[in-house]
Order: sequence, then C-alpha cells, then structure tokens
Amino acid sequence: MTMPASSETVVAVPDAGPRVPARRDVSVVIPCKNEAENLPELIAEIAAALDGRDFEIIVVDDGSTDTTPSVVQKLMQTRPWLRLLRDTRSSGQSAAVRTGLLAARGDVVLTIDGDGQNNPEFMPAMLDALQKSGPDTALVAGQRLKRTDSGAKRLASRFANRLRGSILKDGTRDSGCGLKAVRRHVFLLFPYFDGWHRYLPALAIREGYKVAHVDVVDRNRRHGTSKYGIMDRALVGALDLFGVWWLIRRRKNIPAPTEVNIDGR
Repeated sequence: MTMPASSETVVAVPDAGPRVPARRDVSVVIPCKNEAENLPELIAEIAAALDGRDFEIIVVDDGSTDTTPSVVQKLMQTRPWLRLLRDTRSSGQSAAVRTGLLAARGDVVLTIDGDGQNNPEFMPAMLDALQKSGPDTALVAGQRLKRTDSGAKRLASRFANRLRGSILKDGTRDSGCGLKAVRRHVFLLFPYFDGWHRYLPALAIREGYKVAHVDVVDRNRRHGTSKYGIMDRALVGALDLFGVWWLIRRRKNIPAPTEVNIDGR
C-alpha cells in the first residue's frame, strides 16, 4: 500500500495554488466542530502514525464558532498533506464525514473523531487488517475497550449497540467508534442519511462485502466538551435503525456482471 514519494503522479490545477497529488493511498477524514485546542496534537499524532505511507488529512469543519479554521490554516503552511473543508453552518457529523469522503483522494478512507478520544496509533493495524483481508473485505471497524465516556453515555451506547446487533446482524460490537477504515469505492455505494456513520458495517454487508474488526482503546478528551449528547448518539437513532433494516430487506440481489468481449470471451 505504501507508495514512495518520488513516484507520486501530480497534476497542475490552474489558479488553485500548488500542484497536488492526483491520488493518495490513504485519506484521513476528521469531522469536527469547535476543536481548535484538540486538533494540533491530533493531527501530529496521525502524521506520526502514518509516517512512511502516502496519506492526506482532511479536516471537515462543521460550522465551528471558535478558531478551528485559523488553527488548521496555520498548520497547513508547513503540512502540504493537510486540507481544510469548511461549512459555515453545522450540518452534523454524518454530513461532515460525507463531505470528507467525496473530497478524498485516497483509495482507503480512515475516519476519526476530532475530539482526540480516538487514538491514531491504531490506524496502521486497521490498514494492515484491511489489506490482509483481501478485496472482499470493505471495512475495518474499531471496537472500543475501556470506554472513557460517562456512565450514562456508556449505558446508552451499550443499549443501542445490542439493539442494533440483534436487528441488523452486522457482527459488530461497537458501531459507534469513530475509527474506521473503508475502501472508498465501496463507501460511495452506501445510501446516505443523517446518522449513517453509525451503520457503516451493516451497509457494507448490504453491498455484499465483509467487515473486519480491530480492538482499540479510547482516551479521555483533553480539551472542551462533547458536541453530541446521549439523545444524538442513541435514542434518536431508533428510526434510523429500522430504516437500515428496511434497506437490507429490500436488497434482493447483488449484481455481479462480467464484461463480455466482442468475440464472446
């Protein structure tokens, strides 16, 4: 998966600043809102974890009202692999993930929360697991151990995960972990809806692909407070859960066509 820097293909983009790589091996998408204090350290940790790989980091600013944009812009001055996408109004975490996905140049997209609780040191293991699993596996999902959230959030998350697992049969203990590695071309097949980032394993299986898992350990948030409450994380997702169940039920057959040459072979 690693591509030497000297072999990068570059294209000139008129009136768009410096020349940029046409493709990357890995794109890291960080959806965030008001995380100016957490982002510098998180970005440095991601860069260290992916050292030696061909990567880019895309920060998707979901309507921040703090100094998040200026902090990232300053970092961009010395980090050519860092990009910033900004929405002046908040559209939510799912929309931010989708924005980063559509802009990503990588063959594989890594997602990670912007609050610093997800530890980037697990990223190499997730990429290696995806590569070793072969093309039939589209997604590697992080599975959190030793949760650092409050007792109420852990309880709500545990209830939501058990309910989701019993209905969707996605074989995933913790679909809410922000750390995921997904093949971009499969990611683009998933039907979008608000809250989709919590159902990526089930959506991958719906498309006929396999899902692998890597245990990860969360950390305490260093700065600020959570932007997503218990209602957003669990209870509001009940309608989405049955919506995904309906989507799976309506997926009758997965086409597997083969291209036929003019001579019929």
